[in-house]
Amino acid sequence: MTHRFLGHTADVKFRAEGSTIEEMYSSAADALNETIRGDIKILGQEEKSFVVEGPDQEVLLYNFLEEFLFMLDAKEFLVSEIKSLIVGKDKISCVVSGDSAENYIFTNDVKAVTYNEMVIGEGHGKFFCEVVLDV
Repeated sequence: MTHRFLGHTADVKFRAEGSTIEEMYSSAADALNETIRGDIKILGQEEKSFVVEGPDQEVLLYNFLEEFLFMLDAKEFLVSEIKSLIVGKDKISCVVSGDSAENYIFTNDVKAVTYNEMVIGEGHGKFFCEVVLDV
């Protein structure tokens, strides 16, 4: 699992990769979380689970990443790690651990995940995606 940040004129863009589709999704979540909190270590004090659905991988990826923003904005919950991730054709089930956002000072306000320049693919034995975050 890896991710790296790519150049973008106004927002944050990243590429996430994995040897499985689950690893790619997990890497994408890591990139989003790093954008939000920088290098701050979040404690795994509590577990939360969620399910997102979508008709294709682009919508699934968008809904998956937006769920992390929803947990932060609506539930004041920062994710420390993904404990379990199952990616299906039109549904993702996920269990994460994390802590209350009020216990941390974090770096960046991510407004939204975008479909702008979103790419999902497979090649050379890896799954990959590119995502732009509105900051």
